[in-house]
Amino acid sequence: MDPLKRVEQELKKCVKCGACRAHCPVFSVVGREPVSARGKIALARAALSGTVELDARTRSDMSKCLLCGRCVEKCPNDVPTDLIVLAAREALARRRGVAPFYRMAGMLLRNRAMLNAGAFLASLLGPLLFRKVPASSGLRLRFPLPYMGGKRRLPKIAAKPFLSRHPEVIPGVPGKPRVVYFVGCMTNYLYPEIGEAAVSLLKSIGCTVVITKDQQCCGFPALSGGDLPTFRRLAEQNLEALEKHRADYIMTSCASCGGAFHRMYPGLLVERYPDLAERCRSLAEKTVDAVELLEKLGFTPGTGRAEKPRRIAYHDPCHLRSRGVTRQPRELLTSLQDVRLVEMEAADSCCGLGGTFNVYHYGASMGINARKTAAIRNASVDVVATACPGCMLQLADGLHQGAVGTRVLHVLQVLARGIAAGKGP
Repeated sequence: MDPLKRVEQELKKCVKCGACRAHCPVFSVVGREPVSARGKIALARAALSGTVELDARTRSDMSKCLLCGRCVEKCPNDVPTDLIVLAAREALARRRGVAPFYRMAGMLLRNRAMLNAGAFLASLLGPLLFRKVPASSGLRLRFPLPYMGGKRRLPKIAAKPFLSRHPEVIPGVPGKPRVVYFVGCMTNYLYPEIGEAAVSLLKSIGCTVVITKDQQCCGFPALSGGDLPTFRRLAEQNLEALEKHRADYIMTSCASCGGAFHRMYPGLLVERYPDLAERCRSLAEKTVDAVELLEKLGFTPGTGRAEKPRRIAYHDPCHLRSRGVTRQPRELLTSLQDVRLVEMEAADSCCGLGGTFNVYHYGASMGINARKTAAIRNASVDVVATACPGCMLQLADGLHQGAVGTRVLHVLQVLARGIAAGKGP
């Protein structure tokens, strides 16, 4: 079936009120109607009726979406604009082919061995390709890496991915929960310290930790490019990898991975492939974010006090905010005796990453991020904590370019450091 035909009834829900425009981060910096939710729905309707071609301009307009879900949350008619945008991207991929970047990404995501080899090579060549040089230096022009951008700040790629650092099963205390940890690509390759923090926290409360070795990318990058065959393939591999282990909980420490399991698998994927319905819904029911799980299992820090508490702000990742997970990370942070939580302005606004949005529209992405950087600067904090490695990358890039010295950490890192200092349970 035509992907747009599948969402035809949802398209009809839009009454063109324009409420979405006030909440769309992209519209706030681009200011063009086609990039708003209302504009994209109008384009999708026109494409379905044949009055607009699925051409390069339509693809460009449909790509200008962060999939942050803010318009969905604020829509009075509950129009699922994110799912409509994804349906339009799938239709574009069918008509015009998957875009080159997504084809390359799909090839790597379907082949974990190739991805590991590429990450290892990048960890070796990174210092050469991304050495720090003055902005005025012509050396920048000698490394015209596609999609990288001249100012972009990237973390060092881990020479040894997280998935290869631990045995598949780390035994815990008998009778305590058995937790299968879905690591996610960014933690695996860019931020293995998040994974180490997650394991140390789970071990501190006696959990058995299962790190299944054949887990794959959640598939969100492929989905973003309309590559549904790759998305399905990765989803099936993850379902098989996660189902084979007895688990009380499946834990994620990446908001986007959790968003994929909670919304995209049982929603869009099941709509496209009904045969996966029961398995996807079962996965969603068992999946919890790490901050939800720690609270649920009664994690409490120690009672030690610091003479000078660290000032920490919290940034809400969109794919946790949209699921209502906003209280738990703040309560975990405020429970630490050496932390003073500072609520910064617009803490729940999007940082502007949007996964591949940041790749294709880096200028707009950093335009959105500039407001977040200003809010962090104005909060005068030592650390900005969040619960998504993608947000960490974006926040660190913006702070670096804005010459703001605030550190960026995952909430799990902040909590784990408390344990290392003898403040844990």
